[in-house]
Amino acid sequence: MSSVLLIGKETDTVRSIAQALAAGNCHFECASGGASAIRRLRQQAFDVVITDPETTIDEGLALSEEMRDIRPGMKAILLAPSSTPEEVIAALRARVFLCFSAPFDAHEIASFACRAANDSDWRTEIEVLSAQPDWVSLRANCHILTAERVVTFLGELHSELPDPTRDNVMLAFREILLSAMEHSAAFNRHKVVEVSAVRTERTIVFYVRDPGTGFRRETLAHAAAARAAGAPDAHLDQHTEMGMRPGGFGILLAQGVVDELIYSETGNEILMIKHTA
Repeated sequence: MSSVLLIGKETDTVRSIAQALAAGNCHFECASGGASAIRRLRQQAFDVVITDPETTIDEGLALSEEMRDIRPGMKAILLAPSSTPEEVIAALRARVFLCFSAPFDAHEIASFACRAANDSDWRTEIEVLSAQPDWVSLRANCHILTAERVVTFLGELHSELPDPTRDNVMLAFREILLSAMEHSAAFNRHKVVEVSAVRTERTIVFYVRDPGTGFRRETLAHAAAARAAGAPDAHLDQHTEMGMRPGGFGILLAQGVVDELIYSETGNEILMIKHTA
């Protein structure tokens, strides 16, 4: 049976995550701190470990490295009161499953933990091509869970942005990324997308390159963005028949959030630009 080890004293945050794990029918046990977690791992295997939300990312990384010496296949979800771009990059390079900084969404954390427990290919799903605080480039397998991990990591990388700006920008990026993975790769985990997140003094830029021929609006008969304005939902029946999400709505959503969407000639590369000043 898949299992999760939740580390932390009995605070409101830890109790909320425990309740969310129980609600998701995910088997879990609790450890009061790092030393207790190490003892537990020596006695039995856990698929996922969620670190103490009161410890830093650096402390979580050190603990997860020690725990992997005991259980190499263990996945780590790091929680911390705050994070810096340097810490997020370190977490990416260390191949942790995810990291979150406060304020925490207990249901989101529990959902990722339950799904992570059943994911056997996670180690090779995200590759860091290049990373520094103002420019991160990744290669990611075309899988929904991988896309959501990428979005979460890059959201943490831009944690200094005010809400709801960050939420809206990351939602738009998520839709573009999922459209690239689905419409060009049919969520084939053997295919990859390339992603870059660039922060300038006045803008945030996301670059996505999909493995196919792209999803230009003028060539996607099934996308909402390609439909006449009087029939914005006319593509839904065709999408249902194809077993696809309504990706055109994602393009429309992104257009409404960011300041510029720029496609390459073939349509398999896109720049999303959001002005922050």
